[in-house]
Amino acid sequence: MIDRRTLVGAGLSAPFLLGGLKGARAQDGGPLKIAFMYVGPIGDLGWSYQHDQGRLAVEKEFGDKVQTSYVESVPEGADAERVLRQMAQAGNKLVFATSFGFMQAALNVAKQFPDTVFEHCTGFKTAQNLGVYNARFYEGRYVSGVLAGRMSQAKTIGYIGSFPIPEVVMGINAYTLGAQKVMPDVSTKVVWVNSWYDPGKEAEAANALIDQGCDFIVQHTDSPAPVQAAEKRGVWCVGQASDMGRFGPERCLTSVVDDWATYYIKTAREVMEGSWASTVYWGGMAEGSVVMTPWNQNVPADVQAELDELVAGIKAKTVHPFQGPVKNQAGEVVIPEGSVISDADLLQMMYYVEGVDSTLPG
Repeated sequence: MIDRRTLVGAGLSAPFLLGGLKGARAQDGGPLKIAFMYVGPIGDLGWSYQHDQGRLAVEKEFGDKVQTSYVESVPEGADAERVLRQMAQAGNKLVFATSFGFMQAALNVAKQFPDTVFEHCTGFKTAQNLGVYNARFYEGRYVSGVLAGRMSQAKTIGYIGSFPIPEVVMGINAYTLGAQKVMPDVSTKVVWVNSWYDPGKEAEAANALIDQGCDFIVQHTDSPAPVQAAEKRGVWCVGQASDMGRFGPERCLTSVVDDWATYYIKTAREVMEGSWASTVYWGGMAEGSVVMTPWNQNVPADVQAELDELVAGIKAKTVHPFQGPVKNQAGEVVIPEGSVISDADLLQMMYYVEGVDSTLPG
């Protein structure tokens, strides 16, 4: 299965202004038609659910000036190209493809429909009418790590990985570095499920980590199953993509939320005004693309204050999760003291930092 949410740092191009779509509307002069294609069900309560919340925010913002639609659970491959083509043929002038595995399909269909704007989530290939967008999820993982370092008693914390790709690896590393900031001798264990959305496998992974002694777990998968498992077994956890607090009212201490609404509203407005340009967007906490939900009441007040200060520092760009010195598992310096990793290197990260007690799959 192709990974869906990884930028590799290549193809970051200058913006193209698509003037031919100024004041884009359906041919009958009606609302701007916008379509969304999802890789999973909107009921996953994670990735696809959160993208659909962005779609609903567009409807709320623009009312009858827009008409939105979506297709969920679209496989990555030939089906994606077929669905995108149908969306363009149906008169949609703005189409969002929300999975990395949709990249080639989006590129192919964009060439066939030059008067339609396509936006691809987490890819790196652009065209005059194709832009890409992503979020700096690793910032939330770093904050989660600091929280884990403050709350863990076992000094062993866990991470449920989807696929061994740079985006997930950088999340594991950011989580570990955050925990080390306040607990230097912490170790992180990783269990891979090789799926973005599989509640059964996700629950099994959570229980496996707990059985290995982890008393704090986070996930890079999309269902609330790990949160439910942690709640049942009395282990601290952090939710993923959307607010999962309701699935672990006692044990889910916060969630790392992907907020796509601002970007979707901005993009729709630009298409309507004729100012849209093809760009590569990578937003984080500073841009409101990554948000931590309010801290659970079980987080001590002094820790909440520490976390608030940390989030403020990340937003102000005075704090970076990958600021040197950082060593890999072999003890080699990969980020020198006083420097911050470049986006290009970050987007190709395929090594574990010191403190990760697992082997990265080849």
